[in-house]
Amino acid sequence: MRNAAIESIQMSSALKRLLGQRAEKLGFDGMRVTRSDSIPDAPAQLQQFLELGYHGTLDWLSERTAERTDPRKLWPDAKSVIVLGMNYGPETDPLAHLSQPEIGGISVYARHRDYHDIIKGRLKELAGLLVSKGGGEVKVFVDTAPVMEKPLAAAAGLGWQGKHTNLVSREFGSWFFLGVIFTSLELEIDDPEEDHCGSCRACLDICPTDAFPGPYQLDGRRCISYLTIEHHGPIPMEFRKSIGNRIYGCDDCLAVCPWNKFAVEARENKLKARDELNEPALADLLLLDDTSFRRLFSGSPIKRIGRDRFIRNVLIAAGNSEQSALVPSIEKHLDDPASIVRGAAVWALSELADREYVKTLKHRFEQCEVDPSVVDEWRAIS
Repeated sequence: MRNAAIESIQMSSALKRLLGQRAEKLGFDGMRVTRSDSIPDAPAQLQQFLELGYHGTLDWLSERTAERTDPRKLWPDAKSVIVLGMNYGPETDPLAHLSQPEIGGISVYARHRDYHDIIKGRLKELAGLLVSKGGGEVKVFVDTAPVMEKPLAAAAGLGWQGKHTNLVSREFGSWFFLGVIFTSLELEIDDPEEDHCGSCRACLDICPTDAFPGPYQLDGRRCISYLTIEHHGPIPMEFRKSIGNRIYGCDDCLAVCPWNKFAVEARENKLKARDELNEPALADLLLLDDTSFRRLFSGSPIKRIGRDRFIRNVLIAAGNSEQSALVPSIEKHLDDPASIVRGAAVWALSELADREYVKTLKHRFEQCEVDPSVVDEWRAIS
C-alpha cells in the first residue's frame, strides 16, 4: 500500500513537470497548482465586497457566488486547480501618456490582441496533454466562468494579492494574465506565496480617484478602469478631471509597484503593443464612427465597450487636454445619436471653448435636447 502511494506521488510529480515544460513552450511564464478547496476565505471576502457596494453595476458578481468562491461547487469533480500566468510586460513607460495630454492613454493590457483569444487555445492544448498522459477530466477558464482567478493564483504560489488587490509576482511584477485549468486528478501541490508588500503604499497613494478605502480594498465605483470600461452611463462629474487622458483603463497602481523592477517585456509577439494604440491622438479618435471604430479595434478588447462609450471617454480626455484646437471636433458630437456622447461633448466644450460661445451653443441645443442627463449637462453651464 505504501509503495503504491509513493508511486502515485512520483507519477503526479512527473506529470506536473511535463505540464510545466509544455506550458513554457506554449508561452506561459509560470505554472502552479493548488487544491480545489484552497480558498476558504473567499466567500466571506466576496460577500463583504458586495455588501459595501464596491462592485458598482457589475451585478453578475452577485450571481452564482457559491460557485464563484468554491471550485468544487462549480464542478464537484475538481480536485486540483492549475493556474498559469502569461507576462505582458510593456516595452515603454506605461505612464508616459500622462505627460502628453493631446494623446489618449490606453491600459497596457489592451494595446495588443485580446488575451482571451491568445490564451484559451493554449490552455486547451495543455489540458489535452494532461488528459492524454494522466487521464481524468478537465475544464478550462479564461474569464469565462465564475472563477476567482486571483485568490486561486495566490493559493497556488504564482504571486500574492497586493494592496491594490491585483496579483504581484516576485518574477514578473504585476504584468501578467491568468488562465485556469480544473482537473479531476490530484496533482502535486505548490505552497502559497507570502505577502511581500510590507509597509509600501505606492499603489494606494497614486490612485487619482482614491479608489482604495484601505489596503487590500478596492471600491470599483471609483476605479478609472471600471468607469471607462464597465460603467455604461455618463462619467460622474466628481471623477472627470481626475481621469485626465485615460481613455481605456488605468495602470497607475500597477506601474508604481516596486516589484515591477523585476518585470520584463512580453515575449509573446501577440502581446506586443500595436503602434497605433501606443500614443493615439485624441484628434484622430474623435473622428471615429462605428465602422472606423470597429476597424481600428478589431481583435482588441477595446471593441467590447462599443464606439459610444469609447467616444465618451475620449471626450472626457479632450476636455482635460487644454487643446482648444479640438473644439470643432468636439462640437460635432453635440448632435451624436448617443446621449452619453452628447453629454460628454457638452462638458468637454465647457472646459475648452470660449465661455460666450458655449452659452450660444447652450441656447441652441438645450431647447431641443430630450435626454435628461444631457439637459443636466447644459444646465450645469452658467
